[in-house]
Amino acid sequence: MRSSDSLLEFPCDFPLKVMGLAAADFDALVRGIVGRHVAGLAPDAVRVTPSRQGKYVSLTVTVRAESQAQLDALYTELSAHERVLMVL
Repeated sequence: MRSSDSLLEFPCDFPLKVMGLAAADFDALVRGIVGRHVAGLAPDAVRVTPSRQGKYVSLTVTVRAESQAQLDALYTELSAHERVLMVL
């Protein structure tokens, strides 16, 4: 179903890229936030890419989005977290 305020057709698989400082628990932090908005995140739904120097890490999280409102809420919570530097 296409929402009138979105170009996406829901439900759909939607990749989010979340960047932050590299830390052992950053993956768990991002998974926890995503888990509050998306039920049943698959273990292989997250791809981790460290920066060249290893100071930063990028997580590409592919979620099954049910609505634009769900994506907006997820993006807002991720962006507001102090350890998340950027969400694309």
